Amino acid sequence: MNIQIITPDKTIYKGEVKLAQFPGLDGSFEVLNNHAAMISALKEGKIKVLTMDDEEKYFDIRGGVAEVLKNKILVLAE
Repeated sequence: MNIQIITPDKTIYKGEVKLAQFPGLDGSFEVLNNHAAMISALKEGKIKVLTMDDEEKYFDIRGGVAEVLKNKILVLAE
């Protein structure tokens, strides 16, 4: 699945991942391939992604919104 993490200044990550984990307002949640469509508010924390090469990457955010639709994840982060 494809993920794009965007801040007001720039795109901080774009690529194919196996999974993505987010700091949701009601607790952390994980998105895998073929996940149902959803939109969720994010709180301050870390986004974790597992790349296709099994490399874990972490991105600090101060909040934002994540949209999941048809194996594409768009994160608008602060």
